[in-house]
Amino acid sequence: MTMPFDALLEASDEALLVLYANGDRAAARALTLRLTPRVLGYAARLLSGDRAEAEDMAQEAMLRLWKVAPDWRQGEARVSTWLYRVVTNLCTDRLRARQRRGTSALDDAPEVADAAPAAVLGLIEAQRLSALETALAALPDRQRQAVVLRHIEGLTNPEIAEVMDIGVEAVESLTARGKRALAALLAGRRADLGYEEGD
Repeated sequence: MTMPFDALLEASDEALLVLYANGDRAAARALTLRLTPRVLGYAARLLSGDRAEAEDMAQEAMLRLWKVAPDWRQGEARVSTWLYRVVTNLCTDRLRARQRRGTSALDDAPEVADAAPAAVLGLIEAQRLSALETALAALPDRQRQAVVLRHIEGLTNPEIAEVMDIGVEAVESLTARGKRALAALLAGRRADLGYEEGD
């Protein structure tokens, strides 16, 4: 039996996965629409903004989720937590492979500036986002993972501990060190990024 799509939007991730395992394709679609943007954004941050590789990692993580669906044991882990852990492992493996090959992603070509005030504000926001992405990329992998999971993805410290397979205290330490490192990396750029005194 399949549920109406509107009802699927209200269902938990775990319920959708079980429905998919029982043959409900609409449940798979609802879960994909819910989770893919989150894991794609997370993968892009871990991979320093490399969108193509992030898409590969998100797709691979979702494929792995579909493979484990028939054997999913409810109550052992949240689907999103499991998926973040898979993405973390895939991205870590990809970054290690990059280091072994000694290659890095190509930088995006600069955008042509528009003189309109809205365009200027958009460029400032883009510059701020780029500075954050660059600073995040400079962090050690584990600190970057903890900071992104906590402050961008919004996971709790216990959820992050589960994703990273470490204790809550270690999560707190990694997050604090990561935030201090980000502040140091961005400290001298306030004026460059369009912030005035007091912002």
